[in-house]
Amino acid sequence: MYIGTLTRAAGSRSANITLAANPHLKTMFGFAPDLPESEVDPFAVARFADPLAREALLQRLTADGAVSDYLLRMRRCDGAAVWVEITARAEPTRPGDGGLRVEALVRDVSARKRLDDQSRDLYQQLLQAEKMAALGQTISGVAHELNNPLATILSWAERLSEKPLDDGARRGVDVILGEAERAARIVRNLLTFARKRQSTRALVDLNEVVRSTLTLRSYDQPLLNISVVTSLAAGLPEVFADAHQIQQVLLNLLINAEQAMLSASGRGSLTIRTWHEADLDVVVLEVTDDGPGVPAEVRNKIFDPFFTTKDVGQGTGLGLTVAYAIVQEHGGRIRVSAAPSSDGRAATGAVFTVELPVSGFGQAVAAKASVPSMEAMRGSSVLLVEDERALAVAVGEALTDAGLSVDHAGDGEEALSRVRNKTYDVVICDLKMPRVDGMTLYRAIAAATPALARRVIFVTGDVAGTDAERFLEESGCRWLAKPFRLADLLRTVRDTLA
Repeated sequence: MYIGTLTRAAGSRSANITLAANPHLKTMFGFAPDLPESEVDPFAVARFADPLAREALLQRLTADGAVSDYLLRMRRCDGAAVWVEITARAEPTRPGDGGLRVEALVRDVSARKRLDDQSRDLYQQLLQAEKMAALGQTISGVAHELNNPLATILSWAERLSEKPLDDGARRGVDVILGEAERAARIVRNLLTFARKRQSTRALVDLNEVVRSTLTLRSYDQPLLNISVVTSLAAGLPEVFADAHQIQQVLLNLLINAEQAMLSASGRGSLTIRTWHEADLDVVVLEVTDDGPGVPAEVRNKIFDPFFTTKDVGQGTGLGLTVAYAIVQEHGGRIRVSAAPSSDGRAATGAVFTVELPVSGFGQAVAAKASVPSMEAMRGSSVLLVEDERALAVAVGEALTDAGLSVDHAGDGEEALSRVRNKTYDVVICDLKMPRVDGMTLYRAIAAATPALARRVIFVTGDVAGTDAERFLEESGCRWLAKPFRLADLLRTVRDTLA
């Protein structure tokens, strides 16, 4: 409880007069228990985390004569933050002097505020997961429609690049190849969070990932006037992770921080820390910058696909979405907050925190089987099942040039007819086709010719979260994601024939 007179003077403690302050109020703000009540001043400017909040409180009291459950972030005498709720009534001391006589009940609600923040954080995580699940299904279909023309463009560009061309045509083909691959990378970024991609995981030292990633930026950062400070915990437990994917997460965070700092002041400082949170059994990676920070109203959107605060043409809005998806796939957590301020001023900069679980066992090992040379597959017969005519022509010509005998079927129904009337060494088949799809065709082949079923190669725009994804895992068939390079397809054919 507090009774006293408040003024809008510049904040000297003597400007306020305290008439009564009970022991609980003293304890709440860290005043000495034996301090005289007249010297207890909980509403001095120094007690407010934001000095402007004091003026706003006085304005409310002046205008309304009272406040109820008014939430404020204040500071104890030792500088520690405390959240309080104020219920008060006020009346002017004298007309025109701006003073107020205030009777206030002040409650410490720090514990409740902390629980509210944790609940809100959990709700935002659940909301983000729901967004990802809904968008994943949509993006799978969009990716398939985009990947088919991209595969055609890339395949024909490859075919043209193998022919004798003048310098101008050669430059044009190189540009087409480069831009098609760029578009394919964008689609793959979309699919990173739309599906759980296969990854190569092993026990990884997170500190080594940080060091190797910083090495990649070691040339650019001094030129950009960016300084980097690291504080990497010794004896950090290893995490079961895909080192390349974790490096991708860190690169996204570093580049975003650099761009934010440069746009704000032309220079900046990055701090990268790691430590082991034993209570949660997680390893923590923290990236802090001294840039403009991330506004509170943006933090709930920052991991959304295509959301960006950068200028048009400066970003796709996918970097943090991909980082979020990778961390989630690893069973971890990523969040953003404001950088803490040690001098009482408003916080600047952003803090991105990544938590990765320590537990996890096993290591993916890719077996290296001996395979024959490309020459060994010459003369083999191939059935190419593809409903995209332009792509089928490009792939068919590449296979023919490699010495294979190629037949083409425009859909699964035509393919079934060809398989019944001719023996093939390999079947290359699109998964999604009209009438009879790739899965149905495979089951028919497996029933009639089990040996050929083991030599079916599928190509697909995407299989995220569909029956096709489970089918590919269960069948064990080799498959390539569109758009693919023709050289990769030829190697897959060679390995299948082996």
